[in-house]
Amino acid sequence: MALSFFGLAIFLFLTLDSDYTTSPVYAATSEGVEITYGSVLKLMHEKTRFRLHSHDVPYGSGSGQQSVTGFPSVDDANSYWIVWPMPETSAKQGDTIKTGTIIRLQHMKTRRWLHSHLHASPISGNLEVSCFGDDGNSDTGDYWRLEIEGSGKTWRQDQRIRLRHVDTSGYLHSHDKKYNRIAGGQQEVCGVREKRADNVWLAVEGVFLPVSGSK
Repeated sequence: MALSFFGLAIFLFLTLDSDYTTSPVYAATSEGVEITYGSVLKLMHEKTRFRLHSHDVPYGSGSGQQSVTGFPSVDDANSYWIVWPMPETSAKQGDTIKTGTIIRLQHMKTRRWLHSHLHASPISGNLEVSCFGDDGNSDTGDYWRLEIEGSGKTWRQDQRIRLRHVDTSGYLHSHDKKYNRIAGGQQEVCGVREKRADNVWLAVEGVFLPVSGSK
């Protein structure tokens, strides 16, 4: 299942900016679209409007794993993530995702997983968030529990969400603290155990697979 998911995600990514019109996906301009497994998307930090971002540059401290930042540009391809279920579950491509579900996010360009652990983040000293592993290498450090804000029970594009790391209980978090040596004014992404206004995200640009069985 992993290879089929990833193969489809690569296809979707390659056609994001093309004139291809027969692919069964919903464009990012569609409002209220349900987020399903296999979708490729960007997550925007609500308060700063930066996108969750990664690239093949390691942290100079902490784990030394691939760094994760907030990126100011809407257009950068290093901000795309594939939505995956936990391994060895019955979830399939096109299934909707309910609040409370544990998901994984795979960075499109480098194939590594959004990850966290007890290392200190570089600027604020909170929980470090990194990218780690590959297609065949994922562990519980890649597990994030979806928490939908408000009354919604199923993840939709216009819903405010939090992602809480299963192993550390840290919420995916960002703020306006920026790296001095990273071009483009990228800001720190980290984990914090308290529920705050700074750990709310929204699904924005991307391609979203229709719900399984829909036409």
